[in-house]
Amino acid sequence: MLAIEALDPTDRLLAERACERLIIEFVHKLDLGDPGDVAELFVDDGVWEWAEGDRRIQGRDALRAYFAGRPADRLSRRMCTNILVTLTSETTATATTYFTTYRVDGYANGFVPARIPTQVGHYEDTFLKVNDLWLLRSRSLFLAFAGPTERLEPVTKP
Repeated sequence: MLAIEALDPTDRLLAERACERLIIEFVHKLDLGDPGDVAELFVDDGVWEWAEGDRRIQGRDALRAYFAGRPADRLSRRMCTNILVTLTSETTATATTYFTTYRVDGYANGFVPARIPTQVGHYEDTFLKVNDLWLLRSRSLFLAFAGPTERLEPVTKP
């Protein structure tokens, strides 16, 4: 196998960018798309887990069910930054990404007045290149700050 240092710089950049795109696509699907589609970003036996507690979901079907089970009235936006992808071989990589989540349940429409974040933490990811496509092998979530998801009161019109 070729040493990482010997990889063509363009190949390295393309691999890093493909992994960064997965990170961004993950939160885009949760916030603006169909949350169940997040499962397609993982390898067949991919894993989503929280570092603390017993929340560990493995396999595309289980991931699809887990993420699709998110409340239909949830409004969320995740801000990701400080994405650091490290190629570990021609077909594997790791990444650390800081995130902040703003989230409320009970959303009907319109804008919601500003509030503090629900979560602040980081993701630790592993990636695998399968048939020229980079996919998540695992995503672990680590929280530094967290609180409950606020439920909005129903809007009543006078």
